[in-house]
Amino acid sequence: ITGAFVLSELNNKQNIRYNAERCNQRFSPHSTFKIPNSLIALETGVIKDENVMTSYDKIKHPAESWWPKTWAQDHNMRSAIKNSVVWYYQEIAKQVGKENYNKYLKQFHYGNEDVSGPIDQFWLDSSLKISPNEEVEFLKRFYKGELPVSKRTTDIVKDILVLEKNDDYTLSGKTGLGSKKDSGTSLGWFVGYLEKKDNVYFFATNLEDKSSEALIPKRVEITKRILTELGLLEPKT
Repeated sequence: ITGAFVLSELNNKQNIRYNAERCNQRFSPHSTFKIPNSLIALETGVIKDENVMTSYDKIKHPAESWWPKTWAQDHNMRSAIKNSVVWYYQEIAKQVGKENYNKYLKQFHYGNEDVSGPIDQFWLDSSLKISPNEEVEFLKRFYKGELPVSKRTTDIVKDILVLEKNDDYTLSGKTGLGSKKDSGTSLGWFVGYLEKKDNVYFFATNLEDKSSEALIPKRVEITKRILTELGLLEPKT
């Protein structure tokens, strides 16, 4: 598997990179863009909160053969980010509009800030690109409340990003997966942060392979293996 990995502590005492050249290379964010997209949707009032339901319209978004079963149904933001529902965020994008995306992505310093692609596609192998290094820096600013959005917006998105929580740690993040047409390969992401005791570890895993199916489990598995080797997660017994 071709890939890159970045880890950065909240206190900046430790920064780790695997494949440093690729860590600085920009790629389509795919569904990792659901993090800034959620922030912008909430801040602009397009979505009032994480529990407001949006009806699924099978005429506008006919189910594809590859869709997970969970997609072809009504969703709120909490369930849509958990199940990575593309149509839900495409509907959000149409309501947010290019002007708001231009404004917020510049203020977020998010990748190349380029939303010139189609309004419901620009983050899906289109104009918007971001590097693993930039993903981590964005997550840091988000976590520290340094983005130009309200504390309420930040707190809601932090809450819906939680994947695992126990007495030892809280793991939050978002995966991404999509085509890379220029090379005929597939791109996989897992970005997020691990809160543990008195520190926070921000990470970005970026993988590329011919098989998208192979990337689906490996994004999280490889990340957890690295975090375990670094002593941040307990080995599975």
